[in-house]
Amino acid sequence: MRKKTYLLVLLLPFILISLELQAGNAPKAFGASEKPKDIRLNPLKDLNGYFPFSVPSTKSKWDQRSERLKHRIATVLGIWPEPEKTALNPVIHSKKDFDGYSVSNVYFESLPGYFVTGNLYLPSKIEGKVPAILSPHGHWSNGRFYDNGNVASEIANGAERFLDGGRSPMQSRCVQLARMGCIVFHYDMIGYADSNQISYELAHRFAKQREDLMNGEKWGFFSPKAEAYYQSIMGLQTWNSIRALDFVCDMPEVDQDRLGVTGASGGGTQTFLLAALDDRVDLSIPAVMVSTAMQGGCTCENASGLRIGTGNVEFAALFAPKPQGLIAANDWTVAMELKGFPELKRLYSLAGKPGNVELKALTHFDHNYNYVSRTAMYEWVNKHFALGHKAPILEKEYKLLSSEEMTVWNDDHPEPTFDPDFEPSLLRQMAQTHWQNLLPKFEENQEEFKEILHKGWEVVIGRSWADVGNVEWDLSGKKEFDHYLEMPGTINNLSHSESLPVIFLYPTGDWNGETNLVLSEYGKSSMYDNDGSLKSDAIEALKNGSTILLVDLLFQGEFNDSDDPITIARKVNNPREAACFTQGYNHSLCAKRVHDVMTCIKFLRTYKKGPSKVNLIASEGVAHIALAASVMVGRENVSSIEADPGDFRFAELDSIRHPDFLPGAMKFGGIRALKFLNGMDAQE
Repeated sequence: MRKKTYLLVLLLPFILISLELQAGNAPKAFGASEKPKDIRLNPLKDLNGYFPFSVPSTKSKWDQRSERLKHRIATVLGIWPEPEKTALNPVIHSKKDFDGYSVSNVYFESLPGYFVTGNLYLPSKIEGKVPAILSPHGHWSNGRFYDNGNVASEIANGAERFLDGGRSPMQSRCVQLARMGCIVFHYDMIGYADSNQISYELAHRFAKQREDLMNGEKWGFFSPKAEAYYQSIMGLQTWNSIRALDFVCDMPEVDQDRLGVTGASGGGTQTFLLAALDDRVDLSIPAVMVSTAMQGGCTCENASGLRIGTGNVEFAALFAPKPQGLIAANDWTVAMELKGFPELKRLYSLAGKPGNVELKALTHFDHNYNYVSRTAMYEWVNKHFALGHKAPILEKEYKLLSSEEMTVWNDDHPEPTFDPDFEPSLLRQMAQTHWQNLLPKFEENQEEFKEILHKGWEVVIGRSWADVGNVEWDLSGKKEFDHYLEMPGTINNLSHSESLPVIFLYPTGDWNGETNLVLSEYGKSSMYDNDGSLKSDAIEALKNGSTILLVDLLFQGEFNDSDDPITIARKVNNPREAACFTQGYNHSLCAKRVHDVMTCIKFLRTYKKGPSKVNLIASEGVAHIALAASVMVGRENVSSIEADPGDFRFAELDSIRHPDFLPGAMKFGGIRALKFLNGMDAQE
């Protein structure tokens, strides 16, 4: 039994028409066995796809592209608008002095009550200002506490030089950089070593949704509600990196013009993200991560909306023209010499600094940050920070510290006790603080407030009015009835390779210059009865001079093999129930349907015989799509909008595969914000 609802449609001024909403038998734009020629019907892209970087033809085009991409990255990671930088309250203790350097244990609060933990390496002698380098680790066992044990085979094949140095490539690079005269902060990724308030299993091995942490006032990472607020492990980890940079910048010995970051694998991801987002970084060296192939397999390296139409090579390009060193190995970076690095070199040339990007292709080694890779990194640091050391720079033996010596927690500095409510309380506080900081702008300057919301929604939807592209109409048939013409066909978005089945209903009498774009859960068939006849209310509207445009949005009507609306959205072939693996590389179905409406409006507004007025009309089940599309195209392109979402709320969706799931929607106010931006009453 089909769902029975009613659509109040403003097809003519002062005339309300009540239509029973169900799938009828509408004319088709395609043959019985055909599907729309739409690229979105292809398999979804995932993290193992191909991610080439196309260098823009001019610097000005790159400047525009890079500005938008930086904004998108910061937004989907939940750090735009930037959260308040609360007091770090750093604690530095247990200093240990060695040959040419010292090591201290450190913790501070990146958010109130949430601790970043690590070790601070200082040169034994500091005269004047010295460089500071952040050292995020990757997915090596125990992270900062990693100990490889027996490294004799690596010494034999030239990957390492010393027994102790090879056991911990992480300690090795921190010690050597400190001996070279740099302050180094080596900090934990979430869930590693001393960072246990959010577990390793949750942050890096999350696989299945947790029913008790889905929505309401208690939600967890990876839930539909967390995604709706752009809350992710990757975002929190990136915020930790930004606050780590704040920590070293607060040190009086640090030269603010010589700040660097280097890490490998997942630490390489943190390196190029921090370098792209924080203008304070002066030198970036991401090892064995930047490539056109696999983009990062962990939940901590993925976020919804992050890599749609882009990838890690372009993320690295965002650091241009500042100096950047890349290291490739016999892993997913193996082809960087031929794919990725030539494009980066051209981009740096476009920026006027071709010598500021270098690649060390050590493809005879597997995934690593070994002695040979580290030696290349030391040369780049020495060169770009003008340290004055004679090449080659070689590591020396040092005392390998145990985890007991490096841990920040002891009797004097007790570790925070595990609290199962910490995760949901942190996410709830993050959401509340965001709106507490944003809402005063509503009172102070509504136009600024609207601008913030609109910039946010542009990222959420993923397509602005300027991005809609070139659109054309392709007529597939024409049939004349009393009072109207029926013209099925397609509206084709040539710029995005999308094709929408539509029906134009055109009055044979005098046209009043208005077109009513009608949306429903059932697509264009909702205006037809089962016998294929147009509903009488629509005929009356046509008699009175209005044109009607009916459309099948993606996976409605001719996109769909069933008369009923789909209840579950597609996903990539990844068994882990984290939205980022699908939504990180593909727009959500909800966003794609908004794109469809924007395409239709673009056609109506650019067609040479187009209407003077476009009225956007939507039933309750797709009202949120109409509201979002109207915001994206601007009310100057929509003369009136009739769309009441009823009780629908993005925050209450219970599945990341719900057709209306829309990452980021609650970060920028949900339905209330869409109503507000459309000039409607936004009160609940």
